[in-house]
Parts: sequence; C-alpha cells; structure tokens
Amino acid sequence: MKSELNSKIWSNSARRDNGAITIGGCSVIELAEQFGTPAFIIDEADFKARAKQWKSGLDRYFATNAGTAYYAAKAFISRDVARWVAEAGLGLDVCTGGELAVAIAAEFPPQHIEMHGNNKSEREISEAIDYRVGVIVLDSLQEIDRVARIAHAKGVVQRVLIRLTTGVEAHTHESIKTAHEDVKFGFSMASGAAWDAVLSVSKHESLQLIGFHAHIGSQIFATDAFETSAERLISMVVKYKNEFGTEITDLNLGGGYGIAYTESDEPITPEFALERLSTVVNESCKKNGISSPKISFEPGRAIVGPSMTTIYEVGTTKEVRLEDGSTRWYISVDGGMSDNIRPGLYDAEYSITLANRVSSADLRRSRIVGKHCETGDIVIKDVQLPSDIVPGDLLAVPATGAYGRSMASNYNHMVRPPVISVLNKEARIMVRRETYADLLALEIDDD
Repeated sequence: MKSELNSKIWSNSARRDNGAITIGGCSVIELAEQFGTPAFIIDEADFKARAKQWKSGLDRYFATNAGTAYYAAKAFISRDVARWVAEAGLGLDVCTGGELAVAIAAEFPPQHIEMHGNNKSEREISEAIDYRVGVIVLDSLQEIDRVARIAHAKGVVQRVLIRLTTGVEAHTHESIKTAHEDVKFGFSMASGAAWDAVLSVSKHESLQLIGFHAHIGSQIFATDAFETSAERLISMVVKYKNEFGTEITDLNLGGGYGIAYTESDEPITPEFALERLSTVVNESCKKNGISSPKISFEPGRAIVGPSMTTIYEVGTTKEVRLEDGSTRWYISVDGGMSDNIRPGLYDAEYSITLANRVSSADLRRSRIVGKHCETGDIVIKDVQLPSDIVPGDLLAVPATGAYGRSMASNYNHMVRPPVISVLNKEARIMVRRETYADLLALEIDDD
C-alpha cells in the first residue's frame, strides 16, 4: 500500500502523520471521533488558494478585457463558501432560487451574481431582479418574454446574456455534454435559433443584451473544444455588429475544467487554459476587426472538487466468489450513493485509501460499496486495498467537493453528512449532519 498521497488528487494540506491522514492539520481519526462518519472534510486554505488562482489567472491573461470568474454554486454552496468566493474577488453563478437564497443569506454582492437555469420560475426571476443580480442568462424564447415582463413591471432594465449552443463536441461523458444540438440548454447556432433569440431580446426595452454565453460540458481535460466554442461565440459578436452597428461587450466561455480523481487523470491548470484562450480570443477578434469583449468563466468543480475529502467507516467485509472462479473482497462503508451518486450516474471513478493507518498487508482485489438497498450502490468498483482492512477502519475518498454534498439525497432515509471545515489544526462544522428529526419534520401529522 502506498503511504504517500498524490498531490494532484488530494487537497494541498493532506498528509500522513504517524500513518493517519491529516487535512488542514487535523487527523481524520479525531475528526471521525468528533463529528462521526460519513463526513465531508473541506480544506479551507485549499479552496481559497484555488479560487485566487482562477482570479489572478483571468486578470493576468486577459488584463484589460478580464470579466468575471464566476464560481459555479451547483458544485457546492453554503454561506461560508459564498463568503470565501466574495473574499477571493470571484462572482457567483446560481441556477435556482435555493442557490440564490444562500447568496442572499451570505450578503453576496448582487452585482457579481449571474443567474442561470433552463427553467427559471417567475418567482426565481422576480427574486433575482429584486436582489439586483448583475446578469441573467436567458435560455428560451418564453423566458426572454418572462424576464422582460417582470423587469418592466419593476421598472428595471435587466442586463442579460443569451446562452448559445455552439455545437462543439466535448470529450466527456454523454450526460455532461451540454453544447451539442440535442440538449435542453440554450439556443442553437446551427439552426438559427440563436439569432431568433437576439432579435427577440432586441424588442424589449426592459432588457439590455450585453453578451453571449456557452457551456460545452464538464470534466474536460483539453482546451481545443473551449477554443472552438470561443471562436463560434465571436462569430456571433461579428454578426451582431454587422446587423446592429454596435459591439457586444461580454462573453462567458463557461466552465467544465476537469480535475484529477485518479492517478491517470491529467487536468489542465488555470494558467494554461486561460493563456490559450486569451490567445485565441484576441487573435479571432483582431482577425474580425472587433474589440475584444470582456471574458468570463465559471470554474466550480476545478475549485471545490480537490478541496474536499469524504471519510467513511468500514462496517462489514465479505468475500464473494465470482463466476470465473476468482474472488472479490466487498468492503461496506457507512455511506454510499446518498452522498456520492456520481459513480452510479456517470460511471465516475474515484481513488480511495486506508485513512487511519498504514498497512503492509498484501493487496486484495476489492469493491467499496455503500449501505443502500441497491446492487448499484458502489463507491469504487475495482481497487486494490490491503487485505487486513476490518470493521472500524477509516477509508478516505479525495476530490469529492463536486458534487458530493450538492447531489446528496435521503434515499433509504439516510441523513446527509456534515461538511467540516479544517484550517490550521482547527475544525468546525460548516453544514451540520441531518438528523432523523429533520426527516420527520417534513411530514404533516393529521392526528
């Protein structure tokens, strides 16, 4: 068993101390004793460092045409996280009324909020306009009319972006591709729907079109698709100038930058991605004789993903003989698909390690499973782990910041785990563990 932790997978402060993993100077053994398991452990310093890295990279490589690095709240949001984002100088991308409510509770600067979503309700739109969010991203013709009507009734001219489907093929899982034609998001450039949206917005005095937006997918490890998407957005800027005589001022190139979940993953750095895109944008604008618009991005997973680790306790182990005569060691933990649904949804792969000690025992072919009443409740499908793992041992899964807690559920009436912040050998509860009372409180007793 390897005792060292791969720095591209784990948060910056993750170490081994006398065999046990420590994060932010806090031993996972002590964290498990104090807060229970399963638990999400977030490395506060790591999160802040990654947020600042995106902000400084944007300012450096785009300089005078730097827009905003919007942290994508869908990855993971809480009031503390919203405050960290604001302190780092980032904006906040929200896509539901609930995410907006967190931003409001954290007193996040409204001018730095971007409101997203393919089916915003009238209430959500109204609340966003009332809070004076900086920009709303439009996703359908009905929504254009809806936002315009609500803004007009409130006497507001709302700044908007139009989300475009650029037709770029992102090399990622089918369920997280978002820029090909057959998806629910945005207006297709290929079919002409994108220009129809431009004309629709232009009819409303209560809307101010400042630019275009595109998001091509998630967990992407190369810049070529981002570059092509940027060039296609710029072609719309050129068409807009030719038709209206004025230039679009803002482009949002979306997010989706991948992180390392396993040793085979090779993520690109913010510096590399932003340098390449700045070159493409500036050259394309120069070639087309237009000014470079302000460029914005939406890193979410790339910031919070590596900052968080999930700690589980082993409950049972079992040897299973397979049809080919081989055996697999099943290790059951006290969480599972209710705190990490991604392996089930996307066949997502994660790393895992024995966290409370180092073992010299022979490795054994293992499968890590949860406690849910589902055969597909698998955390790690196939991994080599020490053969002496027993009930009570702790296992750690790194890089669970996106979208572990955000996509967590109460399946089988499991309570969702807490989020524990660690910094400088101090630990505190950011989001408490749910209780059975929380679950029962939702029910209405007619008696």
